[in-house]
Amino acid sequence: MTINPLRLVLLLVLASLLAWCTFDWVADQRDTARSERDSAQSEAQGLREAARISGEMLAARDRIDLQRTEELNSAQEKNDALQRDVDAGNQRLSVRATCRPVVSAASSTGSVADAGTAELATDARQDYFTLRSQLALSKQMILGLQDYIRQVVMRSPATDSSQQSMETTP
Repeated sequence: MTINPLRLVLLLVLASLLAWCTFDWVADQRDTARSERDSAQSEAQGLREAARISGEMLAARDRIDLQRTEELNSAQEKNDALQRDVDAGNQRLSVRATCRPVVSAASSTGSVADAGTAELATDARQDYFTLRSQLALSKQMILGLQDYIRQVVMRSPATDSSQQSMETTP
């Protein structure tokens, strides 16, 4: 059985065309896989960077919280110590006050007996210490929020990464 040369050429052309199409399809699959791999690596790097930045922000928040909590506890301890001293009679709560003499039309001179220093009434003392505690709490909350805004919120990750790249550039 002999094969016609024209059929042989046609068979070789078809086989070559099939091999070329198969090679082209495999090359396209390879290129697609590479681009997907590169995209996944880029996304993974972005997620790692986001996780690093989030970790730094959480650490900064925790440092601020710890500092402000310690300051608040110190202020509360001072307030409690003052309250114990006042209750024990070791200290007094003085009120800055001035007494104006009452001058009547009938007498040209008026006088007031010297009653000593003005002092906070005993029933108002608890309110005073409550207000001091609330003031200390409010102060630490405000300072903590200001620190958080300055150190965490206002910190731009893009600025940090550009500064890092500038530092590494010779």
